[in-house]
Amino acid sequence: MQNYISQKATLEIDAKAQLGEGALWHPAENKLYWVNIEGKTLHIYDPSTKTNLSFLVNERIGTVVPVKGGGALIALQNGIHFINTQNGTLQFIANPLTGRNIRFNDGKCDPSGRFWVGSMDIQFTTGAGSLYRMDKDQSIHTLLNEVTISNGIAWTKDKKTMYYVDSPLRRIDAFDYNDADGSITRRRTVVTLPEGEGSPDGITLDEEGHIWAALWGANAVGRFNPHTGQLLQKIEVPAPNVSSCAFGGKDLDTLYITTARGELSEEQLATYPLSGGLFSAKPGVKGVPAEFYAGTITG
Repeated sequence: MQNYISQKATLEIDAKAQLGEGALWHPAENKLYWVNIEGKTLHIYDPSTKTNLSFLVNERIGTVVPVKGGGALIALQNGIHFINTQNGTLQFIANPLTGRNIRFNDGKCDPSGRFWVGSMDIQFTTGAGSLYRMDKDQSIHTLLNEVTISNGIAWTKDKKTMYYVDSPLRRIDAFDYNDADGSITRRRTVVTLPEGEGSPDGITLDEEGHIWAALWGANAVGRFNPHTGQLLQKIEVPAPNVSSCAFGGKDLDTLYITTARGELSEEQLATYPLSGGLFSAKPGVKGVPAEFYAGTITG
């Protein structure tokens, strides 16, 4: 018996992204940053005008995070770069990846402004990925190995817990998080998705501390209680592969949702023609502002 609230998402733009990902709201610009990984494109969407500024970066792009001094960090297949979001020029920062089939995937900044980003094998080889942390001095540290598809990551308001997703495990894990040095310990599972309910992908938190997870393969975003693992709310999306979500709008009360179309059959695309679109919903709860990278970019 269904015991959660359900509503439907509405289309923002019919972007037809092969692999939309990395949704993040920029509160100063009032714009949504997101990426098309396989389309090798950074997008900056303005909901007030429904316009979508795009920068082709010529490599698979895993995620994007704004920088406090302006511009953004993007994780490309050959490393972390700074991008000038006025003209699209790139500046190489660092590359911890080894192996030409390894690429960056999802990532975000922690409460102290460090950049966390994970990796995966483009052939989905089990255990080939890692989770990295780039500190404000641009030094890079490996936090986890033997990851398959490093995905959603988020931190609680009290700066004591980090949530993390390795998608094929079909669960959301928590770590004790030390904000002073960026270390993580005591991994445990807080949400488990049953077979047939999709795999968690990108995640974000609302102001009540609940986890919103894009559910890849399940046409939905789910809201979960991390203390009980219970599904509280579901946003139905007219696309099977839902990849990321982020609260935005001036009041952080709109949930923006990215999707993908690249792995769908012709039959699936005929059934879900809006796959790859950017969607939104008003779920009745507000989010928390995204953290920016706090390091200084020189050069």
